[in-house]
Amino acid sequence: MVRIQRRKLLASCLCITATIFLLVTLQVVVELGKFERKKFKSSDLRDGHAKMEEEPTQLYPFPKKDSLILNRKKMLETDSYPIMLWWSPLTGETGRVGQCGEDACFFTINRTYLHHPMTRAFLFYGTDFNIDSLPLPRKAHHDWALFHEESPKNNYKLFHKPVITLFNYTATFSRHSHLPLTTQYLEGIGVLKSHRYLVPLRSKNNLRKRLAPLVYVQSDCDPPSDRDSYVRELMTYIEVDSYGECLHNKDLPRQLKSPASMDADGFYRIIAQYKFILAFENAVCDDYITEKFWRPLKLGVVPVYYGSPSVTDWLPSNRSAILVSEFSHPRELAAYIRQLDSDDRLYEAYMEWKLKGEISNQRLLTALRERTWGVQDINQDNYIDAFECMVCSKVWDNIRLQEKGLPPKRWKADATHLSCPEPTVFAFSPVAPRRSASREMWIPSFQQSEREAQALRWLVDRNQNFSAQEFWGLVFKD
Repeated sequence: MVRIQRRKLLASCLCITATIFLLVTLQVVVELGKFERKKFKSSDLRDGHAKMEEEPTQLYPFPKKDSLILNRKKMLETDSYPIMLWWSPLTGETGRVGQCGEDACFFTINRTYLHHPMTRAFLFYGTDFNIDSLPLPRKAHHDWALFHEESPKNNYKLFHKPVITLFNYTATFSRHSHLPLTTQYLEGIGVLKSHRYLVPLRSKNNLRKRLAPLVYVQSDCDPPSDRDSYVRELMTYIEVDSYGECLHNKDLPRQLKSPASMDADGFYRIIAQYKFILAFENAVCDDYITEKFWRPLKLGVVPVYYGSPSVTDWLPSNRSAILVSEFSHPRELAAYIRQLDSDDRLYEAYMEWKLKGEISNQRLLTALRERTWGVQDINQDNYIDAFECMVCSKVWDNIRLQEKGLPPKRWKADATHLSCPEPTVFAFSPVAPRRSASREMWIPSFQQSEREAQALRWLVDRNQNFSAQEFWGLVFKD
């Protein structure tokens, strides 16, 4: 009998233990579920240049019971601060009060704030700007702000006057923007002066026994700049080691073949061994200057540059890069590089600024000193934060003017805030030129984007919602 009672007691204990375990497990699952529902993949743009890995499947959910308290708190916050609504869900933040000096604004991607009386500005990310959904009708106190740091090929419509002038404020790669991002790929003066990756010229001359004088690393082939056509022609006059997918003729170590390895120490060490690098942008626009230009300067390699016509305004010194635009044909450029390759004195003239750590360009020094954001610097705001605060501060400036009975100041972008000419192609041979993506896609795409920009401006000025059918009907109207 005692043995039976012990068994019953043991069974009861096991049942109770199992029940507790199941309850605890269930609670953990519920909490994890809540966490996953709340978790949003925020864009890596706040720390670098990558885009959002994935957008949430439901950006604007109906409030659940367990979020009512939080929502009430947000309602109180939005009653106190002007609302900055990211129409492009770049940041992934459903609601945050951001402090911008003495001013504060409520930043959100939640489109349910569209008609909120405190909504004062709509923030757009250029690559995601499209005609499918715009915050129309646009009220008199609604400012539009554009953040676009990328190549024009991502959204050509923005590079035409009818569209860029829709915005009150801009943050673009142009020096004329309200928040210029021209130096977005340059951490600071220190990396330009650094000798961390610098390979002595004597060593580079020895490495020339197995390396070409020039290196080319591109995997985005046939972009609007038609750079591959130029490099292909150049390769007939001088040896070029090409590690990327475009014009590939040399392999990187397997661990460095991923695009994510372009900023790896091992990749830097390989590129730093070369005397010259072909630094060709994917588009030709004033002030559109990317890591293709800054990286070789940091590594102690002479960039052979093609891209921004205004790049001379940003050189560390007058003799720190070779500009393709100064040569009428790749044949002439090849001859000049061979001359520098064989004459240490001439080559070292391009490295003197680096060896002495002397940067004479006052425009560059001033731009880096005065910018209100940093690059990969945890002690400074990133350029997304700076953009948000620029808009917030200007909105508050107008609020204070109105409180004094004065009219608000109307800011407006102009065509210089994003300026790129129509793509062109290289033709070096009298015979039929090689078919390229530039001829097949980029030029017609640019030409159509101009018609799209005019149609979009007409519809937005009408200040009412429109359908895709209306838009495309205008674009292709005879």
